[in-house]
Amino acid sequence: MIRNLPLIASALFIALVVLAMTLFTVDQRQYAIVFQLGEVKEVIRDPGLFFKWPLIQNTRFFEKRILTMDSPEPERFLTAEKKPVLVDSYVKWRIDDVKQYYISVGGDEMVAKTRLAQTVNSGLREEFGKRTVHDVVSGEREKIMAEVQRKADTDARSMGVQIIDVRLKRVDFPPEVSDSVYRRMETERKRVANELRSQGAADAEKIKADADRQREVIVAEAYRDAQKTKGEGDAKASAIYAQSFGQNPEFYSFYRSLEAYRQSFKNKSDMLVVDPSSEFFKYLKGSGKNGK
Repeated sequence: MIRNLPLIASALFIALVVLAMTLFTVDQRQYAIVFQLGEVKEVIRDPGLFFKWPLIQNTRFFEKRILTMDSPEPERFLTAEKKPVLVDSYVKWRIDDVKQYYISVGGDEMVAKTRLAQTVNSGLREEFGKRTVHDVVSGEREKIMAEVQRKADTDARSMGVQIIDVRLKRVDFPPEVSDSVYRRMETERKRVANELRSQGAADAEKIKADADRQREVIVAEAYRDAQKTKGEGDAKASAIYAQSFGQNPEFYSFYRSLEAYRQSFKNKSDMLVVDPSSEFFKYLKGSGKNGK
């Protein structure tokens, strides 16, 4: 028994090696292709433990998760006005048909990325060439991404790849264009500011003139109403005086004389030179006798 122990150990080792070469596992994040003598024998999409024939069959694994292709440097495109812009973008993609993917690019991810980059850049160049700078910066940015994603996905399907999304991270002017654009923007803003100031000054003068006109109208109307009220008051006072005079002319005459005396001798320094026999002193004559 002891003599056969090395033989048994060797047999067990060989069995383990054969078993290891026979069994393989597929992770839930991967696809697997089983090749037999270089040809595709089976495509495995589901995770689990699987069997293959050793020596004549081998396996390759491919990523099932969504992958990202990010442009290392901004790409230069021309807009409809022939103005250059620098564009940073990235693409989300995944392997959809692993067998077609292997046939088209040999299962090489770098080759797939190169083809995808060419497709996406071609779509971006076409879409940017249809639009103005304003459209590509803000106006139709979402539309551009959706259209490029649709076209790129149609082309990528031929190599077993699905384009999940295309995103523009940044759209900017090249350095040689930025300065002139900023100067033009500054000039335009100053022009708009001057127009607004001029319009504001004109509106202010118009409002001031209208206010002055309304003030003159209000003052004139107020003066008219005041004169009318004063006239009505004077007329009413005259009517009252006339009525009073009609009822007792002597009392009315006496009252008017007192008013005249009060107005004439309002201050102590007032002096009036009048003939003592004047009618002005009618009610002062003989006042002392009556007082006694």
